[in-house]
Amino acid sequence: MAKVILENVSKIYQDDKGNDVLAVDNINLEIQDQEFMVLVGPSGCGKSTSLRMVAGLEEISKGRVMIDGRVINEVAPKDRDIAMVFQNYALYPHMSVYKNMAFGMLLRKFPKKEIDQRVMEAADILGLKTLLERKPKELSGGQRQRVAVGRAIVRKPKAFLFDEPLSNLDAKMRVQMRTEISKLHTRLSATMIYVTHDQVEAMTMGDRITVMNAGKIQQVATPLEIYNHPKNMFVAGFIGSPTMNFFDGNLTQKEGKLFFMEKKGQGGGGFSVRVDEDHAIKLQPYVGKSVKFGIRPEDIHDKLYAGSSDPFRVAQATVEVVEPMGAEVYLYMNTGAHSFIARVSVAEKADVNNKLDLVFNMKRGHYFDPSTEQTIV
Repeated sequence: MAKVILENVSKIYQDDKGNDVLAVDNINLEIQDQEFMVLVGPSGCGKSTSLRMVAGLEEISKGRVMIDGRVINEVAPKDRDIAMVFQNYALYPHMSVYKNMAFGMLLRKFPKKEIDQRVMEAADILGLKTLLERKPKELSGGQRQRVAVGRAIVRKPKAFLFDEPLSNLDAKMRVQMRTEISKLHTRLSATMIYVTHDQVEAMTMGDRITVMNAGKIQQVATPLEIYNHPKNMFVAGFIGSPTMNFFDGNLTQKEGKLFFMEKKGQGGGGFSVRVDEDHAIKLQPYVGKSVKFGIRPEDIHDKLYAGSSDPFRVAQATVEVVEPMGAEVYLYMNTGAHSFIARVSVAEKADVNNKLDLVFNMKRGHYFDPSTEQTIV
């Protein structure tokens, strides 16, 4: 296996009018040997283009890509010693499962004995032994994806590249397949780069996550680091389901304590909550200034069920929608100035149009500079 490095890499296309379009903007990324790295972001953010430049399927406009210390910009895809798994499986419909998995080695004139050994090993790992004589049309979506993964495994490449491989599967099969791919990474101790727009896949599968937007890398860190300490508002809003709540307001000093004051809207609003003491120290330069306050849905609770609560960390809001999710309930709330979501336990009863006193866990609050959207604390 190998380390993969992208150094000052850019991809520039030309549109129909001949204008340059920057799809990937000067990214730097180091993927460690045996690491599972996930590239995540919205459609059009440059994640698949970045992966395809590593694979050699897209020309690198600027910068360089290295695998195992070797610059591969001018190396043909077949000579890069990587294996790619696509969203649409890309299986040969007229070939059996066995032949689909063996085809790449047949082209490279591997000995028949070695081909058979590698295919049977991969089939055993992926639970495909009973399906080896079937054609792709006789397989389910999940089975086809396992064949595509098996075809990559038999090559024993330096790096595996996955381009949204689970997008065509139903929700239950996606959960099963992401578990299988995670187990496969552990078993093979392989370097894997995985592209997805699904932040749940990113959080559950990656050793580290690279969050991208508009062709730029926003943050590279472990899943929990990104969730708990997002670098900016984009990362904070993209990672997490339901998304983080954001409130416009300003910071005000009262009797030696720092408060976040919500900006009033046409429908009213204007709640005031005391800032956590540890955060207050870092926020001193912003006293009297506008900030964005962010808090995740699971850090908001009905005061009646919150136990002992600080009265200076309570905000009132109206219930607009109650969405039971089984083990928990999503409450869609409105302060008059902002709509937001609280994720509460099923014990926390609420009715539409009722006003609730809500306790904010201010130790879990986030603050952003409204002009740069970068995290303050």
